[in-house]
Amino acid sequence: DYDYSNVAAQCAAQDEYCVMYGGAGLPDIINSTGMVRTMEQVLVDLLTDDEAGVRYIQRKSGILLEIAARTLEAAKGGVHVFQLGEDLGTQIGPLISIELFRKAIRPIHQQFIDLAKSYDLPVMIHCCGSSSWAFDDFIEMGIDVVDTLQPEAANMSPTYLKGRYGDRLSFHGAISTAGPVATGSVQDTIDDVRATLDVMMPGGGYAFAPTHQL
Repeated sequence: DYDYSNVAAQCAAQDEYCVMYGGAGLPDIINSTGMVRTMEQVLVDLLTDDEAGVRYIQRKSGILLEIAARTLEAAKGGVHVFQLGEDLGTQIGPLISIELFRKAIRPIHQQFIDLAKSYDLPVMIHCCGSSSWAFDDFIEMGIDVVDTLQPEAANMSPTYLKGRYGDRLSFHGAISTAGPVATGSVQDTIDDVRATLDVMMPGGGYAFAPTHQL
């Protein structure tokens, strides 16, 4: 029932904006599979190469990859950014090891990145929590922009991210929806925004945005 005949027209109608394909749910291996298999089981699946869990992940990501390919072809250049999503961190550290990421997650994500690059599209990844431990891999994979950037999570402060990755990645987010905007005064929020901009703006490469919907 997928009809791609109107994709180009939809892109053209929004051409004054940044038209993005994808989102936080593409391919979103851990979260979305956890909704079917439970979070505990999907982590066990990845660690043990459980046949049922791995097959489900491969089938789902394969279908999403084919839909993405057909959509980009139908868009005829109307898409400007390709977005992936994979939450890889808790507030205090990694959700999985770098070794498990490289074995179970990275190869699937690479297929989507390679597709995007075949259309010369920049790639952004939505990644919640303490996730900077994976950023060097992101760069190797061809990811250009990281989204969310929860500043209260470990090793995710604007100063840390800009200093370590600012010459290799662009950033989208960093204004915490769990910080002053949720618990502080108007002035607290203004001060937080200004402090973040002071760190993130020099040299460019920063898209001012909250870490979640406001």
